[in-house]
Amino acid sequence: MRVTMPGLTAVDHEFAVPLDHADPAGPTITVFAREIVSPDKAGQDLPWAVFLQGGPGGKSPRLDGPAYFSHILKTHRVLLLDQRGTGRSTPAVAEGSPKELARRLGHFRADAIVADCEHIRRALGIEQWETWGQSYGGFVTLTYLSQAPEGLKACHITGGLAGIDASADDVYTRTYPRVREKIRAFYARYPGDRAKVTAIAEHLSSTGVTLPDGDPLTFRRWQSLGMMLGRSGGAEKLHWLLDEAWIGGRLSDAFLYDVMMETSFHAGPLYAVLHESIYSQGPATAWSAERLLPDDFRAPDMFTGEMIYPWMFADMRALRPFREAAELLAERDDWPPLYDAARLASNEVPVAAVVYHDDMYVDAGLSLDTASRLGACKVWVTNEYEHNGFRADGRRITARLMEMNAGLV
Repeated sequence: MRVTMPGLTAVDHEFAVPLDHADPAGPTITVFAREIVSPDKAGQDLPWAVFLQGGPGGKSPRLDGPAYFSHILKTHRVLLLDQRGTGRSTPAVAEGSPKELARRLGHFRADAIVADCEHIRRALGIEQWETWGQSYGGFVTLTYLSQAPEGLKACHITGGLAGIDASADDVYTRTYPRVREKIRAFYARYPGDRAKVTAIAEHLSSTGVTLPDGDPLTFRRWQSLGMMLGRSGGAEKLHWLLDEAWIGGRLSDAFLYDVMMETSFHAGPLYAVLHESIYSQGPATAWSAERLLPDDFRAPDMFTGEMIYPWMFADMRALRPFREAAELLAERDDWPPLYDAARLASNEVPVAAVVYHDDMYVDAGLSLDTASRLGACKVWVTNEYEHNGFRADGRRITARLMEMNAGLV
């Protein structure tokens, strides 16, 4: 299907790929992708780029125009990939026994996404293409460079240089202090909000509160709103959420609806189900974020960040069907490697990456260590943006990264 809107022409594609690329004769799934191009260049022979969305479990952007792709579309045709299990790709539904489901979900990590990309690249007759990896899409890019660099002409990474050999424990040991700093900065900007947060936390700890979808709003679920503090404008959004929290002595319906939407996984359960497994290259993650939760984060004025906890699979209806499978994934201790350190060190594919110095989700220290171990990599370190810098100022960021790979800066 072809659709043209102001500044954008889109063409839909579907591809049948093996569930397990090591078993090409086995079951298949569908991977959906949307090709976008500037309308005035629709008939031109343009270089291709594939956009690898954040996540895990994130579908590609649904655009109403060029948006943050405007600079890329001046010169490229872009494929927006609904990574397996997301969007219009075959959904990763909770079917079969927990053991069968856990085994199936093991085929939804970066290695399988890279194999899907290579399948699609060949199906479209593309000799080589470029990647744009946002957040987790940068993790996938590193796996791509490890497993199939011959398909790549150049790579661009925005806030997603993963630690090559960092475990989930390494990640949370570094990111909990970053969350603590974001909370400190939030209260420094809005000092009156500490009392508001504490009052809501104490109310939730003493009163049964139900969200519009029927899930309980517990203190620990309330704390997960700290995820907002890692995005540009997130502190302001949280501030205004607090500003209209109460009607009389109860939490307002509008407030409860907004909290539900911010903390629910209805649109993407894979994000929670696979979150810790994206870091493992062998050992079990064993609910790393839960094990490493610092004691001070249990205080009523504290929040958590981009962490997934086992209680979520009991409290949230979108995750309950995955509960037993998630336990099995947390126990799994034979995860295959995602990165090839030797191959990355000798990499010759040009890589340009922006590292956000104050990123709450992806630790800048781990990112810079990876950059130092990745051949042909140029890095721009900035504290001008939060983790969502690509969406906040896509034109500037994409222009800078393209100039870096072209040797202009």
